[in-house]
Amino acid sequence: MESGKITELCETQLFCFDCHRHVPCFNECCRDLNQFLTPYDIVRLKNHFGLSSSDFLSRYTTRHTGPQTGLPVITITPADRFTRVCPFVTSSGCSIYENRPSSCRMYPLIRVVRRSREDGGKTIQYALLEEKHCHGFEQVRELTVREWMDGQGLAAYNEYNDLMMDIIGLKNQYMPGPLDETAQQLFYTLCYDIDALKKREGLPEPAAIDVPEDIKQNDEALLRFAMQYLEKFFQAPQSR
Repeated sequence: MESGKITELCETQLFCFDCHRHVPCFNECCRDLNQFLTPYDIVRLKNHFGLSSSDFLSRYTTRHTGPQTGLPVITITPADRFTRVCPFVTSSGCSIYENRPSSCRMYPLIRVVRRSREDGGKTIQYALLEEKHCHGFEQVRELTVREWMDGQGLAAYNEYNDLMMDIIGLKNQYMPGPLDETAQQLFYTLCYDIDALKKREGLPEPAAIDVPEDIKQNDEALLRFAMQYLEKFFQAPQSR
């Protein structure tokens, strides 16, 4: 997709946008796919399909290494390598709509989070991305940034995505440069393959992580536990 016009907004600012099957470009944004998945995206999607995280990852995703962070990155594997169409889109729309990824929910907004190293304070900025191919901006529906995010059910997604950004920030601060294979595998299992973590599989030696029994059946609690473990891992003196 071509780049578009970016306009900064605050939470209370109004903008016009809507997306439904009667908009001329319906489903077009589900092509030319380069769709990244966050840890919480994967939890929602693997449960949508009734799969383990390991099975979901092997069936629907591709693993990469972030060129700047050296961290494992997960993308959706397109249904067709030429059109790069999303495997979950149908002629009538998104087949996983109730559990669609956070980037799909956020569009056409951009949310940028910055954390102060001095006091840990968090600053959030928003912007509107207007792409030429999208006719959603021609619709009469008017709403604020806050109303859009509430309507898209983004609160839980943003919570876990912010935690992910904190982890990446700690990694860059305390362990800059490429990670070794052990650290990469630890990150992959804890962030993306939590069902393997439940069974203590996919963990590199000598990682010994005791998962409390009372959270093993609660994927959100388990993901939070795993991500908090990574925060401590990247801050630990022996990891520097």
